Amino acid sequence: MSSETNPLEGKIAIVTGSGQGNGRAIGLRLGSDGASVFSTDLRADLLDELQVHADKIGVRLATGVYDASSVTDSERLIADVIKAYGRLDVMVNNAGLGGDTPLVEMTDEEWDRVLDVTLTGSMRCTRASMRIMGAPGHGVIVNNASVLGWRAQAGQSHYAAAKAGVMALTRCAAIEGVESGGRVNCVAPGCVEIERTREESPDYAGTWSPLTPLGRVGQVEDVADAVVFLAGDK
Repeated sequence: MSSETNPLEGKIAIVTGSGQGNGRAIGLRLGSDGASVFSTDLRADLLDELQVHADKIGVRLATGVYDASSVTDSERLIADVIKAYGRLDVMVNNAGLGGDTPLVEMTDEEWDRVLDVTLTGSMRCTRASMRIMGAPGHGVIVNNASVLGWRAQAGQSHYAAAKAGVMALTRCAAIEGVESGGRVNCVAPGCVEIERTREESPDYAGTWSPLTPLGRVGQVEDVADAVVFLAGDK
């Protein structure tokens, strides 16, 4: 039974790409609001640390290594969660891959890898989720897009194309999901301070804060708040 303090009580959720950054914050926030969370990533070491932290703070969270770009892993992920929990209520497609390469220097392999993880991976997990969510007439899918889905930035052609694709995928899936009672939405974060952005720019906050209307860069908790709102019944 859900409550104001645990609005997602009883919900079963998956968060892909959740070993660090936005995905880590989303998984922990879903769990702190009562959901049972299954977090995935390619890096077992990050998942191990996440599991220790979740256990320490009393969040119901389990982890597993799955490749979001793999059609086999996307199907296996959904099947494993159904076997373990009996159903799936919330699917968060957070796994994504970026880079900073001018188009004239970009290899086909780099382009393909970013699209495979960020767009095709989101499609495969969305598709697999909709297939099992449709039967009971419930379920929520939240995809992680980006402001680069509509805004240009040098060196980001592969990432921007992938995130624009995630937005288009979300709109189409949302129309189809209505027929089975499900909801499909996406969030589109702007400048968020995470491990990757700090590595790319040691003074990331100082660089981007003046260009942001609020005068500060986003934090992972901001993204988690938006995802949790979309995942809930309100």
